[in-house]
Amino acid sequence: MSAQVVVESLVKQYGVLRALDGLTLSVDPGEWIALMGPSGSGKTTLINILGGLDIPTSGRVVVDGVEVSRLSESELVRYRAEKVGFVFQQFHLVPYLTAVENVMLAQYFHSVTDERQAAEALRRVGLGERLTHLPSQLSGGEQQRVAIARALINQPKLILADEPTGNLDEANEKIVMEIFRELHSAGHTILMVTHDTLIAREADRRIELAHGRLEQISALSAEDQDRFDHLLEQIWVCGEEGTAASVERIRTPGSVNPVKTLGRLVDLHLAEIRGSEVRLTERGSRRARDVIRRHRLAERLFKDTFAIADSEAHTQACKFEHIISPELDQRICAFLGHPKTCPHGNPIPPGDCCPEKSAK
Repeated sequence: MSAQVVVESLVKQYGVLRALDGLTLSVDPGEWIALMGPSGSGKTTLINILGGLDIPTSGRVVVDGVEVSRLSESELVRYRAEKVGFVFQQFHLVPYLTAVENVMLAQYFHSVTDERQAAEALRRVGLGERLTHLPSQLSGGEQQRVAIARALINQPKLILADEPTGNLDEANEKIVMEIFRELHSAGHTILMVTHDTLIAREADRRIELAHGRLEQISALSAEDQDRFDHLLEQIWVCGEEGTAASVERIRTPGSVNPVKTLGRLVDLHLAEIRGSEVRLTERGSRRARDVIRRHRLAERLFKDTFAIADSEAHTQACKFEHIISPELDQRICAFLGHPKTCPHGNPIPPGDCCPEKSAK
């Protein structure tokens, strides 16, 4: 099966700033990809280039056999109309058009308008009773569903979603995510920018960017991710204590073979084994550091804010650490006053929000 999306040595430069720096990746038909990374890592720039909203400085972008990076402006308009469906965090609905008219607007750019088809698209996302409502008469979740119906009206093979649940409450987020699950089941290819690790777990793969480069590709189950993080924490703690992380000391939850799991860490370039000693790679060290930070911040939160006993705080932190997004990490840290240690006196690695990190 040939890739539906191919990105090769992609560079996007704005003056002296390189938003994308030699990025290479591919996406197969029907895949759901979660694009993650800190603000400024190049996620939205990549989405905009794939959607023909921006052009690269250099490199190749091929979608369904079409080299997007070589299309003229008029060809890009046709490409956007025929190949791609956009769903943004901001809904971008025309305020003086009804829901059905907003959907028909996408048909207009395809040179065909069909009100019955537009109405059916809205019914598919649960808005059959809202066809004639203006955006101001719809809730945020309903507006996002109109945007999804508009993205789907021309039957695009590729759906590009940039933080589609970022402005939604929990109830509407669940509705919108269920729509994306149905689209995935129907065979649509989805590239979704998100900071939410729970949403990312819905995807087939998670691609993480940092400074415009590929940081990590994960095709792992949530259980795998948790298991790897558990091992990385152990290796990190051994380093803190000044002791060697020997293969014999490493333990995995349940009956999982630790040697086999360590082998997968090595394959993912998160760790290396020298003799009987396990060491973190630079990439593994960054990930372990983040996991340790989230866990110890969570312990401090449960202990200080909710007055939970030490053992229970540790148990809850183990569950909580895996769902803390980078933004929530910084909010918790600021709320707690940028603590330097967990309740047991172990150091909390500083984050970008911490004064000592910012001073460097």
